[in-house]
Amino acid sequence: MSSKNEYLDKRILKSKKALKAAFLLLMQEKNFKDITITDIVQTADLNRGTFYKHFAYKEELLNEIMDDVMTDFIASYREPYKNSETFEVSKLTSNAIKVFDHVQKHASFYKLIIHSEIFAGFPYKLCHVLKELSIQDLHVHENDAHIDRELAASYSAYAIYGMIIEWIEAGFKYSSSYMAEQLLLIINRNTTVGVFKPSIENT
Repeated sequence: MSSKNEYLDKRILKSKKALKAAFLLLMQEKNFKDITITDIVQTADLNRGTFYKHFAYKEELLNEIMDDVMTDFIASYREPYKNSETFEVSKLTSNAIKVFDHVQKHASFYKLIIHSEIFAGFPYKLCHVLKELSIQDLHVHENDAHIDRELAASYSAYAIYGMIIEWIEAGFKYSSSYMAEQLLLIINRNTTVGVFKPSIENT
């Protein structure tokens, strides 16, 4: 009985994966409002009955795609410290940073967030989650009383999001490992460099 259930679970996962991949592919070619259930199932090489076994309408499919991406994003962000009692940024390595691996894994989705209005609220949600993870997960042992923790978390969240958007708009021309290395260099620079030489040309 258990093997039968496992087989059914795998079939469900396979069908859902095909529907999600088909939907994201169609969204690169059409506006959301113009995509029909027939379009989705034909692209996925499935039938309408299979679609309605899992989703009532295409908006439900879209919401599950976004939930999947967000769940995986959270897991990738937590990767460097998920099994640690303490987390020292000074000991962080680029190999431990998995956020950019996540973005590359879901590249077809992330390309859409800068081109499709249907994802207009996702960037805000992503930054909000980044901020909350920073506040809830990482408790600073030696906190600077002069720095507002929420503002610092917002700064960090939007900085990481900015790098992600820059990478997407550049057509993923860098590898995920290069992006992780650059993030680490920027983090280390921000904690060690406080003096700059301004260079402003008169106009």
